[in-house]
Amino acid sequence: MGTGSDVGKSVITTALCRIFADRGLRVAPYKSQNMSNNSGVTPEGLEMGRAQIVQAEAAGIAPHVDMNPILLKPTSDVGSQVVLLGEAIGNQTAVDYHQKKARLVQTANEALDRLRSKYDLVVMEGAGSCAEVNLMAHDIVNLPMAEYADAPVILVGDIHRGGIFAQLVGTLDCLPRHFRSRVAGFIINRFRGDRRLFTDGVHWIEERTGLPVFGVLPWYDHIRIDPEDSVVIERPKAVAAKADGNPAVAVIRFPHISNFTDFDPLRGLPGMTVHFVEAPQDLAAFSAVILPGSKNTRFDLKWLNTSGWNSRLAAFNTGGGHITGICGGYQMMGTRVHDPDGLEGKPGSTAGLGLLPVETVLQAPKTTTLSRFSWDGIQGTGYEIHMGQTRSHGGKPLLVIHKRNSGAASDADGCAVDNGRIMGTYMHGLFDTPALITRWLHKMGISGIDVPITGGLEAKMLQYSLLADHVRCHVDIDRIGALVERYDKP
Repeated sequence: MGTGSDVGKSVITTALCRIFADRGLRVAPYKSQNMSNNSGVTPEGLEMGRAQIVQAEAAGIAPHVDMNPILLKPTSDVGSQVVLLGEAIGNQTAVDYHQKKARLVQTANEALDRLRSKYDLVVMEGAGSCAEVNLMAHDIVNLPMAEYADAPVILVGDIHRGGIFAQLVGTLDCLPRHFRSRVAGFIINRFRGDRRLFTDGVHWIEERTGLPVFGVLPWYDHIRIDPEDSVVIERPKAVAAKADGNPAVAVIRFPHISNFTDFDPLRGLPGMTVHFVEAPQDLAAFSAVILPGSKNTRFDLKWLNTSGWNSRLAAFNTGGGHITGICGGYQMMGTRVHDPDGLEGKPGSTAGLGLLPVETVLQAPKTTTLSRFSWDGIQGTGYEIHMGQTRSHGGKPLLVIHKRNSGAASDADGCAVDNGRIMGTYMHGLFDTPALITRWLHKMGISGIDVPITGGLEAKMLQYSLLADHVRCHVDIDRIGALVERYDKP
């Protein structure tokens, strides 16, 4: 659990899953309720949070919705789409959800029980701060879930943001005694500088709380792990493309951006820079612009049209710029987006950007598939998560779908015009295959970039190993292992 959001809970959970799996244990991750628009698809074709998929991969197992039985995908400041055991059950306001939350507790508990019956160890992750006193009575992801599981708690704090002593001690002081007694110790994350200079700080924390500091994790820049949510790209600043002389790609950060980790393989390419941009700016110096996924396509499309981005994109297109849309971004590139049933808000239609000759109707049921596809004969795997269907009135299909979940397919996906200068697709994971990255770079007119040989899960597994090594070096894993051994399975 954490002293707040984005302190490193997901990454440390990922590391512990890998470390204990390397010790020969059957390990599974678990987060009862995840609020994120960064999601993926299981082998069964069901939707779950991206963070738990990452953790399952690190543990060497296939992701399953029991690892994240409740997923909340924000569609506005006060409401979310609720995904229960991998299936969307509708949109609810925060007030409505809290009133119905008691019914979901049993679902979350049963999912955890199933995991505990199948695995030697379950590494549970909390959400946000575990000391939100105004929410604690209705909390189903932090200490009440630890109490149900009779699990010890490791509290993670982020020293980089400052106030680590107040983070840890203040969190403990906010907890009722019966919850506080579950906290077994601390991990301090994102330390910069000489670790020896913090020795007195560790001693103070241990003397003040009577609890051990299991480790102090240094800041790292050499490891790439998919982040859980878009907190890591909030409020991006305007950027000067090619300031370093490298080709640059702009990803428009929508208010409801989803699955932004699609572009992590591009961000890892040496010799190319990827920027998330929010405030409208001139795009002429960028080699390509990407419109990513969105959890509220019409809202974000209206935002583009009213913020000034539409004119910036139109000018970039007129000047011969290259534009790619993924999922919701693909829908926005068409002529119109219709929502006759009000799936994303008030029923109606919204004018698109007019970059592609396609038109979208938002409709249920939600498409969630693991897919095998090809682009100009190059094979790839990815996944689709979207509401609605898009019809093409021109251009050329971008991809051929060969398999969806366990069924064979022979469908066209996406649309491209002007020899691929402008393109869009529903396919997430397009950049997980090195050969497809090379193909996309060529279509975007970007040359001179060395694309790594490995990609997808193989490349991710290397990163999980680097992360596990990093944590092993700085955290007393044996002490945590001994702690776990004191808690018996039910």
